[in-house]
Amino acid sequence: MNITTNRLIIRNFRLSDAEDLYCILGDTETMQYLEPAYSFEKTRQFLQNFCIAKNGAFAVEHIKTGKVIGYLLFNECQKSVYEIGWIINKSFWRQGFAYEACAKLISYAFSEMNVDKIIGETIDTCKSVRLMKKLGMKLEEIQKNATNDSNGNLTNMYVYSISRTDNGAK
Repeated sequence: MNITTNRLIIRNFRLSDAEDLYCILGDTETMQYLEPAYSFEKTRQFLQNFCIAKNGAFAVEHIKTGKVIGYLLFNECQKSVYEIGWIINKSFWRQGFAYEACAKLISYAFSEMNVDKIIGETIDTCKSVRLMKKLGMKLEEIQKNATNDSNGNLTNMYVYSISRTDNGAK
C-alpha cells in the first residue's frame, strides 16, 4: 500500500516506525478515548505483531518531514466490510490530517479494493463523530454501555458507516 495525498503518504508500517508510533500511542491525551497509553515495549510489540505481521493498519507519513504522524486502522471484519480508525500525533491535531488520510483511504478502498462498506466505532462524541460525519459516514447504532473508556468506566459505543453507494462508487 502506498497512497499519496498533497501532504501525506499512507503506507505499510516498518519496524523503523517504532519511535514515531510511540509518540502517538504512548501519549495519555492522544489515547484518552481508546485505552491507557502504551509503553515503548508494548508499542514495539503492537507494531510488529499487528501493524506489520497482520497488516492491520497503515502508517500516515508526513511528506515534508518523513515522520509518521498517524496510525490508520483498516481491517476487514466481514467479507468486503472494513473497520476504519485513526490516531494522529497530537502535535498535528486540528490541521486536517485525519480527514485527509481517511478520505483518501475511503476513496481508494471503494474504487480500488472493491470494498462494499466501511464502519467506524468511537466513544468520543465530539472530535471523532464530527470527523465521521464530515467523511460522509452515518450513525448506524449506539451500543449502550458497550465498552470501557481508558479509565475503566462503562461508556456507549457509537457506530458509523459509509457504503460504496453512499460514496458514489459503482
